[in-house]
Amino acid sequence: MTPTFVFVHGSNGNARTWTSIQRELALLGHRTLAVDLPGHGSGAGFTGAYQAPQDIAAFASAPSTMATVTHADLVAHVIAVVRRVREHGPVVLVGASRGGLVLTAVGNAVPELLDRLVYISAWCCVDRTVPEYLAMPEFAATELGGFGSLMVGDPAALGVTRWNWRSADADVLAAMKKALLADGTDQQFLAMLNGFEPDEITDFGTDVIDAGTWGRIPHTYLRLTEDQAMPPAMQDLLIKQADAHTPDNPFEVHSLPCSHAGFGFPRHASEVAAILAGSVRG
Repeated sequence: MTPTFVFVHGSNGNARTWTSIQRELALLGHRTLAVDLPGHGSGAGFTGAYQAPQDIAAFASAPSTMATVTHADLVAHVIAVVRRVREHGPVVLVGASRGGLVLTAVGNAVPELLDRLVYISAWCCVDRTVPEYLAMPEFAATELGGFGSLMVGDPAALGVTRWNWRSADADVLAAMKKALLADGTDQQFLAMLNGFEPDEITDFGTDVIDAGTWGRIPHTYLRLTEDQAMPPAMQDLLIKQADAHTPDNPFEVHSLPCSHAGFGFPRHASEVAAILAGSVRG
């Protein structure tokens, strides 16, 4: 039976992250479905204060529709989607960046519903949580620290982290482009920013791979070798640790010379689609 690729976006993203890849897979004859996680997409909590001209003080204190959303809610949502898709055939669950946290939890919970997991420069926690991995030397090369000034409001009071992606600060924008889309054009970078959503949950969850459940599912890791947000050293550490836990079912590893967000742009979308399509060929 023909598989369906189900896509899970990363931080501050939504289903539109996957548009170019879905188009390429459709042209190859594959079914796809991109998920908006709870609080994202049509459920995102934009406010008038975020528009131009911005009212930063009001924006920093406006209530968030995402304040009560937890990591467990994201996982439950994707499991519900996967159950419905599974009625029509095999399911390949694909996640990028923070979306990998959801993949791991879903794989732990319902391995019988999944035919493959695909991580794209994504978190696949093995023996510690994300904050603990962030403190490791393999993560030291990240460029994510260059635009912390875009965070507004108090996460403890808001219940979320809130980002002003509509800043016009040239230095901050340059740092963000370097971290996320160094191989893209300025126009593509601005288009990406316009697709970002301001709020994100603070709950990373504590899920680590379960060799007895997650470890039964074939899994692929797509390394992004030019990634300056999720350093290749960290990607490689996660792959190595996971393989040590499931030596009889190691990651199928592919590499793409690409930035953290660049995989979703037309330049690389056909390559990613080809790798995904190849993962389901018998």
